[in-house]
Parts: sequence; structure tokens; C-alpha cells
Amino acid sequence: MPTHRETILAALHARLSALPATALRGEVLPERVPAAGLLILRDGEPGEPEVTLSPLRYHYQHRAEIEAVVQGADRDATFAALCASIGAAISADRTLGGRCDWIEAEAPRPVDLPIDGAASLKAAVIPVILHYTTADPLA
Repeated sequence: MPTHRETILAALHARLSALPATALRGEVLPERVPAAGLLILRDGEPGEPEVTLSPLRYHYQHRAEIEAVVQGADRDATFAALCASIGAAISADRTLGGRCDWIEAEAPRPVDLPIDGAASLKAAVIPVILHYTTADPLA
């Protein structure tokens, strides 16, 4: 049985998979970047929870990360469109179907990465904060 945390991360990955870009989870950067871009969801860190005692609940602000990568001649426009599509996917349902209390993305910090013998990559890590509550830190 998947944990509450895993259910939330799987729902976020499913949401990203509906976008035109290829969405992976926890994978290494492949040799080729698809024309529509590449997204890699990293599970990230749940951090220290706030705890309430009656009833016992653990309130997390889990920091996951989405690595967004594009390549090609028009990479600036493709990157902007990819980031906008991620934002639209997140804002369409900020509870991921009721699986978490709230989800929000932070602004990316893009960088250009030169590649020998190929077009440069434009990439950024987009932090995503998942707010959720569990009855057990291992559940």
C-alpha cells in the first residue's frame, strides 16, 4: 500500500505526464531531450513537520523539485511555454484531487548549459512545495 507521500508525488507526476513534454520521475538526464522538452520530478525532502498532539498529526511542507530542460534553436520560447504549462497544471487543482492541502511552485532560475557538438540546453529546477498532513511520519 503506497504511503500518503507517495500518493501525492504520483499524482503530481501524473499531472506532469499530461503535458506535451516528456515527464520522468527520479531518472537521470537522458542523452536526447525531446523537442517539447523534458521534465524530471525529484521526490525532494519532506523536511521537519509541525506536530499537533490531539489528535496526533504531522503537518509537512514537502519540497519536491521539477527539473525542466529544453534544447534547440528556439529554446527560450520553448522553456517559457514549458514553465507556463507547469504553472497551469498546478493551478488547475492545487489539492491534486484532494490528496494534499495545497501545492505551489516557486519561480525557476534558468541556466544555459553548453553541449559540445550540439545545441545548448536551457534548464532550471522548479521547487514545488506540497503541504499535507499525516497521522504517522512513515505513512
